[in-house]
Amino acid sequence: MQLIYLTIALAPLAAAVVAGLFGRVIGRTGAHSITILAVGVSCVLSFYVLYEQLFGGMAPFDGAIYTWLVSDGLRMEVGFLIDHLSAMMMVVVTFVSLMVHIYTIGYMADDPGYQRFFSYISLFTFSMLMLVMSNNFMQLFFGWEAVGLVSYLLIGFWYTRPTAIFANLKAFLVNRVGDFGFVLGIAAILKFTGSLDYATVFDHAGQIAGAQLQVSSTIAWPAITFTCICLFIGAMAKSAQVPLHVWLPDSMEGPTPISALIHAATMVTAGIFMVARMSPLFELSQTALSMVLIIGASTAFFMGLLGIVNNDIKRVIAYSTISQLGYMTVALGASAYSAGIFHLMTHAFFKALLFLAAGSVIIAMHHEQDMRKMGGLRKYLPITYWTFLVGSLALIGCPGTSGFFSKDAIIDAVHVSHLTGSGYAYFCVLTGVFITALYTFRMFFMTFHGSERMDRHTQEHLHESPWVVTVPLIMLAIPSALIGWFTVKPMLFGNFFSDSIKVLPAHDVLGPVGEEFHSSGYFLLHAVGSLPLWLAASGAFTAWLFFLKKPELADSAERSFKWLHTVLVDKFGFDWFNEHVIVAGARLLGGGLWRGGDEIVIDGGMVNGSARLVGWFSSVMRYAQSGYLYHYAFAMILGLASLLLWLIWRP
Repeated sequence: MQLIYLTIALAPLAAAVVAGLFGRVIGRTGAHSITILAVGVSCVLSFYVLYEQLFGGMAPFDGAIYTWLVSDGLRMEVGFLIDHLSAMMMVVVTFVSLMVHIYTIGYMADDPGYQRFFSYISLFTFSMLMLVMSNNFMQLFFGWEAVGLVSYLLIGFWYTRPTAIFANLKAFLVNRVGDFGFVLGIAAILKFTGSLDYATVFDHAGQIAGAQLQVSSTIAWPAITFTCICLFIGAMAKSAQVPLHVWLPDSMEGPTPISALIHAATMVTAGIFMVARMSPLFELSQTALSMVLIIGASTAFFMGLLGIVNNDIKRVIAYSTISQLGYMTVALGASAYSAGIFHLMTHAFFKALLFLAAGSVIIAMHHEQDMRKMGGLRKYLPITYWTFLVGSLALIGCPGTSGFFSKDAIIDAVHVSHLTGSGYAYFCVLTGVFITALYTFRMFFMTFHGSERMDRHTQEHLHESPWVVTVPLIMLAIPSALIGWFTVKPMLFGNFFSDSIKVLPAHDVLGPVGEEFHSSGYFLLHAVGSLPLWLAASGAFTAWLFFLKKPELADSAERSFKWLHTVLVDKFGFDWFNEHVIVAGARLLGGGLWRGGDEIVIDGGMVNGSARLVGWFSSVMRYAQSGYLYHYAFAMILGLASLLLWLIWRP
């Protein structure tokens, strides 16, 4: 089986190397053929591993493949941990990646960087696989940084655009903030356990829980709380949680296939996966869990509001992604890790579907992304329309769709929780149901219904996208609609994650929810009269009324609540704060250090000052080098006399 695991991880890497280094030799067809074949092989083998895990009796695998470094008893290894959690993540990553690879053939057909793009997305797939398959923190950190690096390359793929360069730099810098906390967390784990291996660390979790981190002579922090919060700071940046979310909307500057790959199944879910994998540690700190709960709830609610006022179709979906990541984070904070991972899986399918469907719209609109210039596209793009509708219904949690099963489970679990902040979180995720339906169907109606607002040239050339675009849409629409029916019971109320996720009995919120679960159909019937369903229906109706039936109501509401609209358009001031306070402060600090530290202290005092001192001393000593023999003899006699006098009269 080790050969299979290595093939799953290394096949996309090999394809990325070939497409990247020999792209001009193999051409466009060769580049997409070899990368699609490699990711397809990884996908098929990932399905095989998951099948064997579930039905073939295959035991979880935890072992080292290669020893990279041994230092003072510390072993840094490349190893795999293949259990139900990692196997499920491998299937999600490779399947969505395969659909994105196929879709890219149509979307990037006219782009001069065609081979380079396929190399990048294949490398991205390898990086994410190394992350989810790792059995130690060293390899986890490698995958963590690798997806960050490749996302930097992909967001700035169109490097001639200043906005793309600004966006990838912003993503890189924000993730460096989170990675600083992540590294501190890993360092704390190494300090208190002496190991980077998951199994060893989890076995010694009690040591961390019993240790104190002495901050000063009078202040000591619980080591487990410090460690978990540092790890979560890394997750906040990677999974775009407030206030480290600001990079994700700007990352829409990259090509649409990247939006689907980064924002659906890979990079942004890395933080969610990591916290779930670290559940044996997080369960020992209620403070850390409450922080996770509150941050996730704030993200779910406030970032959803921003989707209501945005007119860029991709950015609306991006804010939706941030909000849905907030739902997953809330589940983690409530100790409903299984519900968070379940929503991660369902969200990967329907959000990838929405991004790719939005890309199909953008292709038809000649790369126009403003929804105010769309409308009435239903009759021109029938396949895109129906698949977009499936994704939208799954996103709002329409009964029967995959999003319904996962989102309602999170809301119910948070309602049962008694952790600090659970009441606030329940309000946020419940209100977020209405907000999600409002911005989702505002986007849907403005794009596909109503009057046609595009220019005549665009209108005359509107047509459905080619099969390489529509087939991935159909393939993603199927799990978006159906996968929840047969996975909700084993993943949420069965023992699917029993070997991967640990929950203390006092924190078990899914247990009470599971007592009322009998079947998927009963779960559906039970939700018919529930508050989330009515909130979702109200949000969809409000969107229909304000943005399709009577759009003048939206204009009137904007005028009446001008202050609120301004706050939302300004994104709660996060970008202003970052640009005028954080960036300006960093530049001021950097300028001060450069002038005061570099120019005065280093250049003026240490480097140039040392040179001037040596020059002065040399100029003085030059007078002692006269070239006359009797001067040197006199100096030798004087030195010898001084030495004799010191020996005679020393005490």
